[in-house]
Amino acid sequence: MQSLNWNDLQDFLAIARTGQLGRAADAIGVDATTMGRRLRRLEQRLGRTLFEQTRQGQVLTEAGEAILAEVEAMEQAASRIHDASAEGEGPVGTLRVSLSEGFGSWFVADNLSEFIEGHPRLIIDLAMSSGFLSPSKREADVAIVLSRPRAGPLIAGKLSDYALRLYASPDYLEQHGRPRDAAGLATGHRLIGYVPDLLFAPELRYLSRLHPDLEPSLRSTSINAQHRLIAAGAGMGVLPCFIGDRDPALEPVLPENRITGSFWLVTHKDTHQLARVQAFRNWLTRLVRRNREQLLPA
Repeated sequence: MQSLNWNDLQDFLAIARTGQLGRAADAIGVDATTMGRRLRRLEQRLGRTLFEQTRQGQVLTEAGEAILAEVEAMEQAASRIHDASAEGEGPVGTLRVSLSEGFGSWFVADNLSEFIEGHPRLIIDLAMSSGFLSPSKREADVAIVLSRPRAGPLIAGKLSDYALRLYASPDYLEQHGRPRDAAGLATGHRLIGYVPDLLFAPELRYLSRLHPDLEPSLRSTSINAQHRLIAAGAGMGVLPCFIGDRDPALEPVLPENRITGSFWLVTHKDTHQLARVQAFRNWLTRLVRRNREQLLPA
């Protein structure tokens, strides 16, 4: 058997974790044709078929599953060696964190310079797309999700609860008036919220938690777009208090009708002890404790 190239094995990991050649190619920074050629080269060197092609993408064969376990063990060993070689200089490598758009952009990104200054040898990826990347599939080192995972080789702990309220602009309230209660929102008001069939987490059905008859008529998959629509006077909507309370252009509506959500910090059981993962987890936990009033105002 020909000698193996570690880069080819990393490409194999990317395909196994994303399930698609195109997505793996994007993650590595090459085109899908190049990724496909590298996969065929690896399969020829191993003398095994590692993936089956399906309508959904690439699915690991039995041989592929066996190789995946070995390559992941190699990756973990390489990470430990890398960390040990840099002991005393701080963790090194790439840290990928998956988190919701609102928490990521309004809380984590606002404070991340502190972490970067303390860990200058790290490359940080903040993945804030619609939907969370999975530590169980090794798509992310750390994920901040909205509910505790029920399965998988994961370690999860509650990071914090957070509060949400209904907000509107003064101009909107002057034009449409203030509702007396949550039921009054169903008539005479334009509501802003998520696109129901594109929700990546059921916890995002905020309006129905205020009143079961409420449905948004102006919808977006982006909480930041919803925030801008509310601030522009396009309607009312529910926002996390760490967004709504920071915008002087917004006013709380029915502030007694507060919704509570939760953030859970999730890592993979095989990688949670890596120095870069521990460093980020400890920093974020301290950050949340110091700024608890932003997440859960009185």
